Amino acid sequence: MSSSNQFILDNPPTDAISALKFSPEADSTRIVVASWDKNVYLYDLRDENGTVGEGKLLQTFEHRAPVLDVCFGNTENEIYTAGLDWDVRKIDINTGQQTVLSSHEAGVRNVVYSREHQIIISGSWDSTLHIHRTDAGTNTESQPVVVPLPSKPFSISLTSTKLVVAMASRSLEIYDLKALAVLTAQADSTSTNGNRVEVEPWQRRESSLKFMTRCVACMPGDTGYASSSIEGRVAVEWFDPSPESQARKYAFKCHRQTSEDGVDVVYPVNALAFHPVHGSFASGGGDGVVALWDGIAKRRIRQYQKYPSSISSVDFSSSGKYLAIAVSPGFEDGKDEVAEGVVKIFVRELSETEAKGKGAK
Repeated sequence: MSSSNQFILDNPPTDAISALKFSPEADSTRIVVASWDKNVYLYDLRDENGTVGEGKLLQTFEHRAPVLDVCFGNTENEIYTAGLDWDVRKIDINTGQQTVLSSHEAGVRNVVYSREHQIIISGSWDSTLHIHRTDAGTNTESQPVVVPLPSKPFSISLTSTKLVVAMASRSLEIYDLKALAVLTAQADSTSTNGNRVEVEPWQRRESSLKFMTRCVACMPGDTGYASSSIEGRVAVEWFDPSPESQARKYAFKCHRQTSEDGVDVVYPVNALAFHPVHGSFASGGGDGVVALWDGIAKRRIRQYQKYPSSISSVDFSSSGKYLAIAVSPGFEDGKDEVAEGVVKIFVRELSETEAKGKGAK
């Protein structure tokens, strides 16, 4: 697949990619990737000469089990990971040191970092959130605040003020991040019960989608979020609880292909990411397609050429100039083995207007 504004990163993971994130630093071209091959990969799109091209692999960090999620911390020299070893880890990129912040009682599906409140939040299949203070350092006696959830979290995303947790049973809870940060500040670090706290969410909602949620992503303007399902649909909603605002929410069909015999084949929408400047968003599906959407005008901006396998993760760089696309088997074909050379990371360099919606300034 050739394109003048697209390239493939060298040295991709050897098994399926579970998450991919750009550094939040301005003009940074670093990407961190979590994989089922039990490793975290750190790349830079720039080579030794500072040229953006095929990029380079900077480091790998081995884990005990498949890694399901990863994010950068307060700087791009620290990353946080979550996975099937049940642990939430902090990795110091400069030293390579890994510190276990806490251990859940089941696999940890998501981990996110709030710069505004300096807390790490992890969501686990043990139906809890762990909230960690980043100023706790390497103090292994420091306990996270444990927030019980009504069901298993499948995807979490945050803005500067809110945390959205999409769970089983098509339920969503929206938390006030300031309230969560206050809880961690008040928590007794010597507690032996893990500081388990019942927290009332800011809002409880039922998903607008009829089938299981696959991904949720918050708008950069702190006004709402998009969620996707296993049944080829995306819903767009706003935080404002007023009837006028709630009347604006909608859902639409996407990532569907017509087979040779005319049957409509529906694929899961695995990945969502909002453009940090224009507010449009990208979706990636099990059909190997990435599309850009104008959520305000309710229209598709463009759809890219089909990729060689399922899209497992997408993310925009902090400047919005680059879109990273993780391609790896989604097992829609029923096969559970990953063929050599199938897992790839594509990076598109976007033009100034490529992700700009009709109503964007």
